[in-house]
Amino acid sequence: MKHNESSLTSIVSAFGRAYHSQFDTPKIFDDFIAKDLISQEEFLAISKNMIEGIQFFNPDIAQRHQDDPEEILKWITQIQLSPTPLARSAYCEKVLLNEVSLGLAQYVILGAGLDTFALRHPELKSCLNIFEIDYPATQEFKKKKLSASKFSIPNNLHFVSMDFTTSFSNQDLIDAGFVNQKTFFSLLGVSYYLTKEENANLLNHLFANVPRGSSIVIDYADEKLFEESGISNRVKNMVKMASASGEPMKSNFTYNEMETMLEKSGLLIYEHLSPTKIKQVFFSGRSDYLTAFETIHFIHAVKQ
Repeated sequence: MKHNESSLTSIVSAFGRAYHSQFDTPKIFDDFIAKDLISQEEFLAISKNMIEGIQFFNPDIAQRHQDDPEEILKWITQIQLSPTPLARSAYCEKVLLNEVSLGLAQYVILGAGLDTFALRHPELKSCLNIFEIDYPATQEFKKKKLSASKFSIPNNLHFVSMDFTTSFSNQDLIDAGFVNQKTFFSLLGVSYYLTKEENANLLNHLFANVPRGSSIVIDYADEKLFEESGISNRVKNMVKMASASGEPMKSNFTYNEMETMLEKSGLLIYEHLSPTKIKQVFFSGRSDYLTAFETIHFIHAVKQ
C-alpha cells in the first residue's frame, strides 16, 4: 500500500462493509459500526465513483441498467468489492471468538485499517487485549474518525504504528502492552501484495517467540490468480485495479506452497477453506450477486 493512499483504502473497505450492513440480506458479516466511520459525503462520493466506473467493470451491465444507478452500485459492490472482505471477516471472527471462549487474551490485527471489532464487542474489554498494526497515517486517520463519530477508544484497544510489510518490530508491540502469551493474529487482504519471501519473513517474525497454541487466520490467492477470469472478469479486474493503483499483486500460492511456508514457521494448518467451501459456508442460498471469489482461500494455522 502506498503510504499516502492508506486512508483511502481503509475508507473503501469500510464502505463495502457499511453497504452490506445497510442494504444486503441475509448478512454474511454485519459491521453495523462501519457506516458511522465514513461520512455521508464520503459514502456518496465512493458510490458515485463506482457507478461512473461501470464501463470498466462490465459494459453490458452499464447498458442494461443505464437508468438504474442503484442497481449498478449493487452489482459492483456485490460482484467485485464485498465478497472476499465480508467472508474472510466472518470466518476470522468466528475462529477468534471460539479462541476467546477457550481463554485467549491477546489479538493482533495486521493491516487493521478501520477495523471495528473492539467497538462491536465491548463485552470483551476486560478479557481481550487487541493490538491494531498499521501505517501511522492510517491510525491517525482512524482516531480522527472515531473522535468525529463520538466513539471513545476502548481501554483494551492498542494502536501500534509500523510498516510491518518491510520490518516487523516486536519491541513496538511490547511497548504497547503485548506480552508473551498465546496470541491470535489476523492477516487479511495482505498476503497477495507481498512477495513470497516477504510473507515467509513476516510469519517467521510473528511466531518466533509466541507460545504453542498461538494461531493465525490468513487469506491467500491460489495459483490461478493471474489466469482466472472469474464471474464478469472480476478476478482479472481485481488484478488490473491493484496494478493501476500502484500496489500490484505479487504472490500466489499452491496449497502445498502455503503449507510448506507455514510449516517453516512452526505452524500446521488446522482448517483450510477453498473457494468452493467458502461459497458453501457463506454464500449458499443467496438470490443476489454475492458469491465467493474464484481464487481466494482462507486458512487457520496453529503453532505446534
